[in-house]
Amino acid sequence: MVFTSFKTTGEAMAIPPTIFPKKFRMDAYKKIIHSLPFAKVYLNTFISTIVTVVGQVVICTMAAYAFARLEFPGKNVIFIVILSILMVPGQIFLVPQYMVIMKMGLLDTLPALFLPNLFSAFGTFMMRQFFMTIPKELEEAAILDGCNQFQIFGRIMVPLVKSGLSALIIFTAKFAWNDFMWPLIVNTSPEKMTLGPSLSTLQGQYTTDYPAQMAGAVMAVIPMIVMFFVFQKQFVEGVAQSGIKG
Repeated sequence: MVFTSFKTTGEAMAIPPTIFPKKFRMDAYKKIIHSLPFAKVYLNTFISTIVTVVGQVVICTMAAYAFARLEFPGKNVIFIVILSILMVPGQIFLVPQYMVIMKMGLLDTLPALFLPNLFSAFGTFMMRQFFMTIPKELEEAAILDGCNQFQIFGRIMVPLVKSGLSALIIFTAKFAWNDFMWPLIVNTSPEKMTLGPSLSTLQGQYTTDYPAQMAGAVMAVIPMIVMFFVFQKQFVEGVAQSGIKG
């Protein structure tokens, strides 16, 4: 992908194929920046990813704490209903979500990209597993010290599940950054697209500018690679402690 982004179109489609370009050219990078509103698309992807991550961390963590540590009527039934979301293909929810966004008058807007993704059944389940490993004696000691539920949650429980939060942030950021189907359906303007759908427009019916497409892919994948290497320790630790493999 990296080497192809520095080739000419002829070199990219040569038979037999070559790995290294004859000369490293920046033409593909210049072309993609000028042919697409790349700065706007990049900004849209960043905003959508950050809002999705913050929303899921707040909502999923609070929901997971309630399911793991609190007692309320219908807790198990509600949790089973949430888990049932993981048992069906995500494409089933595309039409209902589209109808909701349309009735809210948010089609072809930036909020339409992240509103349906502010909650995650997977994130709730994963964080619940972390909260269930914490001894109840810590809560009992906090109650004796006069803490209420919000203080127990914010000051005691959340700091003890930092590895789980790191894993949730990485999973959510990866999903939001690479999301393709939903932005392609809900938004039509090039200025309101994210990286995935925007890069797909470079693929033609008969010919495809592979160097430009690979240049866009290189620029799109760099933030994810940087994030993984920065949080690699927390990511591995979080997945291992949660018991989620594969």
